[in-house]
Amino acid sequence: MRPATELENLLGEAESLTIVCHNNPDPDCLASALTLGRIAAAVGIDERRILYSGEISHQQNRSFVNLLEMDIQEFDPEDVADRASSELLAFVDHSKPGVNNRVPEDVSVDIVIDHHPAEDITARFVDHRVEIGATATILTEYLRDLEIELDDRLATALLFAIRRETLGFLRGVTPDEYGAAGFLTETADSALLRQLSSPSVSGATVDAIADAIGNRTVRGSVLISHVGRTPERDALPQAADYLATLEGVETAIVFGIVEETIQLSARSTDSRVNIGDVLHNSLGDVGSAGGHREMAGGEIPLGIFADYTSDDTVLVDIVEQVISARLFSGLNLTEET
Repeated sequence: MRPATELENLLGEAESLTIVCHNNPDPDCLASALTLGRIAAAVGIDERRILYSGEISHQQNRSFVNLLEMDIQEFDPEDVADRASSELLAFVDHSKPGVNNRVPEDVSVDIVIDHHPAEDITARFVDHRVEIGATATILTEYLRDLEIELDDRLATALLFAIRRETLGFLRGVTPDEYGAAGFLTETADSALLRQLSSPSVSGATVDAIADAIGNRTVRGSVLISHVGRTPERDALPQAADYLATLEGVETAIVFGIVEETIQLSARSTDSRVNIGDVLHNSLGDVGSAGGHREMAGGEIPLGIFADYTSDDTVLVDIVEQVISARLFSGLNLTEET
């Protein structure tokens, strides 16, 4: 049985569907949630909602929600507690309660659709394809298999998500992404796609990227930098993307203090490096870190440094020294490398 048909059968038994996005959802997660909601509507589920935790702060993510007029609500643990069997809970672009989401770890999940590396996923329906470049690609396959009508808004959302997740078909792309894009392009709104691709950038984001450029340390083909403390969490992946393009750099890792956490974003084109494994092995004992071979991220509670100092300037220096040392060690690099 095709995954789309299996999913359709499960949805056909339900009266409601709650779709939970991961923390600080990106276009791949948002488009996938939007599409799963459309599939649920097609099989007759009238009660549907999309929830998220964290913030929608990246300018492209804000534009995505606003321009596509997404009905998305902030997550509350009560939303997923004490559900009846006819009330389904779905994860898209993430897979496990308590991992990159605020769902309590003891909550059961009915549907998981994801492409990120993970182990021990438990749900009634699981479509977990780490070889695929975007979760939106999987959802596009469902639309095709189930012959659900595609409008220009949904086609644009999915096409933009696939393009963004693969950095314009340059990162982690597979033939499935090209096939999905070909299918979506006929219906997508090109003007809306351009708007999504070119949102305005805040001054705080520019400042954070400038700090990352100024604070960079390069050893061999590896660049590690930090932005100090910033309110712009989503400046970190943008800085990592930019610094990864510097001549001679194959791996770029950028971190910074955002509220009470240390956030990290990493990119690599080095075939010898699985950057997801590097972050997990280097920082997994003090926080949550991991991802793909070419793209990864992490979050570490700032509390582990709380006893060192109350001076923010000193705190930034300590975080920079400790995190950089762990990362360089995880990459088997010394000061002389």
